[in-house]
Amino acid sequence: MTRRSGSGARSGEEAYRRAGVDLDAGHRAVDLIRELAGHTSRPEVVGAVGGFAGLVKLGDGRLLVASADGVGTKLEIARLAGRFDTVGIDCVAMGANDVVCTGAEPLFFLDYLAVGRLIPEEVAAIVAGVAEGCRRAGCALLGGETAEHPGTLAEGRFDLAGFCVGIVDESALLGPEKVQPGDVLLGLPSSGIHSNGFSLVRRVLSGEGRSLDEHVPELGRTLGEELLEPTAIYVQPILQLARAGLAHAAAHITGGGWIENVPRALGPGLGARIDGGAWTPQPIFGLVAKAAVLDFADLFGVLNMGIGMVVVAPRDGADRALQLCREAGAEAIVVGEVVPEPGVRFGPG
Repeated sequence: MTRRSGSGARSGEEAYRRAGVDLDAGHRAVDLIRELAGHTSRPEVVGAVGGFAGLVKLGDGRLLVASADGVGTKLEIARLAGRFDTVGIDCVAMGANDVVCTGAEPLFFLDYLAVGRLIPEEVAAIVAGVAEGCRRAGCALLGGETAEHPGTLAEGRFDLAGFCVGIVDESALLGPEKVQPGDVLLGLPSSGIHSNGFSLVRRVLSGEGRSLDEHVPELGRTLGEELLEPTAIYVQPILQLARAGLAHAAAHITGGGWIENVPRALGPGLGARIDGGAWTPQPIFGLVAKAAVLDFADLFGVLNMGIGMVVVAPRDGADRALQLCREAGAEAIVVGEVVPEPGVRFGPG
């Protein structure tokens, strides 16, 4: 099946809206924020709001790169499961993966944790996950803030966000301006749903009456264990590719799925042709599609569908790029190519 971006995916977006997340409202908010942020700019700022990370010139040909993100409603899964040691890894992953999309090496991370009632053991477990995420990303946990919000957050509820900062030489910066038609798209496998789309996932699975303690044969473990699998961190393979000159740009597949994130790595007038048969998504995606009464393809506008990062690489360097990814612990695969027509299209290779 071949479909253009924004067509078949609309069913997935509509299901997401019924789960309480209005993607169109989010886009309008970003447009308004972009204008507001523009009034605060400084000469050192490179680009505008809307990229995977913000960039500031430091001088001497170096750029500071920063990203802020949270874990979203996956935190509710952690609360219900009574397991708090993995969502900190998710928090770091969301920021570090955005930062490395520019080719920058993450330097440090700061977290912000708000709780309804401060239980030291739970806070320690959450921050232990943050520390583990920093270890995986190769950055320092520089500090953070823990705030107790009685009366505004119910007891047992919490929110977690973080801020990742990295550095890159201007000459090594990745971005859409380097992408050419004919470049190949490499997909780095996800570890599962990661940290986006959980409003939809929670709604449809709870609607089926599934328990987090339920052992699901297709998954080979309980539903809770599957959903709390932490987001993969792609810092090492992306840095290896960038340093070898084998990455032109990268797209972190987060909110908005493939439809919104892949174009962010492509220049004006360019699009992507994706071979949907190049990989097999994990069984959890099929469970969500079935529970949401959606075609499998509809979820490409909401979830990562088994690929957490897409890297644009030169065609003549594709084999070497795949080898470097393997050496860095990531089994990348060729999932498509850049085409001289805007949009994301799915079909056989």
